[in-house]
Amino acid sequence: MLNIVILAAGQGKRMKSALPKVLHPIAGKAMLAHVIATANKLKPDYICIVYGHGGEQVRAAFPGEHFTWALQDPQHGTGHAVMQAVPQLHPGGVTLILYGDVPLITESTLAALVAAASSGKLAWLTQVVANPAGLGRIVRDLQGHVQAIVEDKDATPKQKQIAEINSGFVACPTERLMKWLPKLDNNNAQREYYLTDLLAMAVADGVVVETPHAAHDWEILGVNSRDQLAQLGRIFQLNVANELMACGVSLADPARLDIRGTLMCDADVSIDVNCVFEGAVRLAAGVRIGPNCVIRDCTIGANTEILPFSCLEGADIGANARIGPFTRIRPGTKLADDVHLGNFVEVKASDIGIGSKANHLSYIGDTTVGTKVNIGAGTIVCNYDGVNKHRTIIEDSVHIGSDVQLIAPVTIGKDADIGAGTTVWKDVPAGGGITLNPKTQVHKSDWKRPIKKK
Repeated sequence: MLNIVILAAGQGKRMKSALPKVLHPIAGKAMLAHVIATANKLKPDYICIVYGHGGEQVRAAFPGEHFTWALQDPQHGTGHAVMQAVPQLHPGGVTLILYGDVPLITESTLAALVAAASSGKLAWLTQVVANPAGLGRIVRDLQGHVQAIVEDKDATPKQKQIAEINSGFVACPTERLMKWLPKLDNNNAQREYYLTDLLAMAVADGVVVETPHAAHDWEILGVNSRDQLAQLGRIFQLNVANELMACGVSLADPARLDIRGTLMCDADVSIDVNCVFEGAVRLAAGVRIGPNCVIRDCTIGANTEILPFSCLEGADIGANARIGPFTRIRPGTKLADDVHLGNFVEVKASDIGIGSKANHLSYIGDTTVGTKVNIGAGTIVCNYDGVNKHRTIIEDSVHIGSDVQLIAPVTIGKDADIGAGTTVWKDVPAGGGITLNPKTQVHKSDWKRPIKKK
């Protein structure tokens, strides 16, 4: 039986924000969401989140989740916070305590902590760090056995020289936790109930204290300010970047990559600088992403190239396509193999067939485009009548000249040609020929430019 308690009641004054601290994002996801995701990997029987400042906002951020909530109001320390969760805990097994503002803790570190507590021991995650200032110190006897945790503000000058610090993460047999929590007092500089006092109680009761370490120092880093949030965000991104490179992805600069969701890549993908990936993105082998692109919820086929400053969302793109620069693809778009979309082309909710092209300055919305279609510069599909959207169908091998307006709903038949500057509001038959609006060019020799009035 595994209970997990996540402490998420802190105000976060140094964040200087109306948003509760635990809802501030790292890699596009709230810090608390990262902690919950890691907790769920342990397959716990119960999760209880202790909330406080901005409580309703915190609860509203996680609708429909299968965990319980405990309110801490007012806040009197970490020990007091865990006390609020006690009624939600199952009395058997182990209780693991996590923190909503320490988002990078790993599953493997927590699993080791739980395993150590499963045999009736108290498991406390500690770390030896280069700069322990401001952190609680682990005090040991001459034999190296843990005796207590002393908070920095309560530590003697000698104790402040100790480099082993308390991470805050603890796993404890639940029955022992319920026994020790009522014995906590607030006889300290902060007048708070410290969860760390449990360690001394365990020692007094003869309970063995295990002190595993995290594999990486960054796992136990917490967030109290905007700069710390940015630092942890960059650590997260570098970890993802290293995983990608280990799988055969080339990154122009691992420090200038932002993954705000999941990015799955096959071998020989290359990604230039300042690209942002949001939601779920899948890049097949040989895909090349130019600099300064934003890609959200897309699948991109093998050997396709996305040129700089393109924005793609909710699209399924085939192999060997060429997109950009400065192309915008909106949700509901499907591009077949060998499609070319050039600069300042926008496509929305459209299907474009194999080998078709729109190389510049076009809008294609709610349109089905066949194979080997060429759409000239400045062509737009007028798909909205002010109330409803209408569909346009462009069949195979159609050639559309520059500056054409297609007034939906309309169908352009196979092999048709549309002359430059034509407004098409009727269906165009298949089988060749050209459609255009007859025009007369007139020159008026007596016309004069207007003069600006004084």
